[in-house]
Amino acid sequence: MTGLVTGLAAEAPLTAGPGRRALGAARLLLSRPGLLVSVVVVLLALTAAFLPGLFTSGDPLAAAPARSLLPPGPGHPFGTDQLGRDLFTRVVYGAGPSLKVTVVAVAAGVVLGGLLGLVAGLAVRWLDDVIARVIEVLLAVPSLLLSLTLVTALGSGTVNVALAVGLANVAGFARIMRAEVLRVRTSAYVEAAEAFGARRHSVLLRHVLPNAYGPLLAVATLSTGTAVLAVAALGFLGYGAAPPAPEWGALVAQGRDYLSSAWWLTTMPGLTVAAVALAVNRIARAEGEWAGLR
Repeated sequence: MTGLVTGLAAEAPLTAGPGRRALGAARLLLSRPGLLVSVVVVLLALTAAFLPGLFTSGDPLAAAPARSLLPPGPGHPFGTDQLGRDLFTRVVYGAGPSLKVTVVAVAAGVVLGGLLGLVAGLAVRWLDDVIARVIEVLLAVPSLLLSLTLVTALGSGTVNVALAVGLANVAGFARIMRAEVLRVRTSAYVEAAEAFGARRHSVLLRHVLPNAYGPLLAVATLSTGTAVLAVAALGFLGYGAAPPAPEWGALVAQGRDYLSSAWWLTTMPGLTVAAVALAVNRIARAEGEWAGLR
């Protein structure tokens, strides 16, 4: 009995692993102010996307010509536009379509690219070669140019923008997934499972996928910042949400005619896009440090 109690006591610290990891994560954030600020920026942007009423009680579509083109100041921290609409309110409500489209685009790219890479990694040699060549051709085309080509063919609208940006990133995700599947397939535990007669779908679900999707998710985090910029760029070109609905890229485009007299119309939404994209990239760079704590 004494030996059992001693053994349990010796193993007790191991059960505190999640607590130690949480403490380590907190120390990591506190020791890196840039990372902490980035997390706060992303959380604020996501909150604005789903709960804009927490930041402003104004109507993003309410015009007031008497207060048009007011510079940033009390009551209007981002100023007003040419129709007298509060720009801060429009930027807050613009987070919804901008970030939701980004999330859908990245999710579509991860799912489609992951499936394509999985098929390539498990397929027979000739099919793998065909898929690999297609991936290489798609990677040779800049993703923004491919997104623009796709959205031109599909038509404007937030759904089409999400599909275009997602499809443009499929090749990158497929390449990562294919490489990981090929690596895992030659692992000793996969070969052992196959030698013991495990079914192919069982090996796939229990051994290949759990050990292959990790790098894919890391790349997805890195791609989110790029997707934010791509969605804003397509919105700037007029392919996003239809006016007068606020959307970050469209807000920048609407203010370009007033650059000399009302700089805030492009600067404020442009800085918002840049801040969110940089914050996501900073969090993605810390992925390795977070992995070391898990």
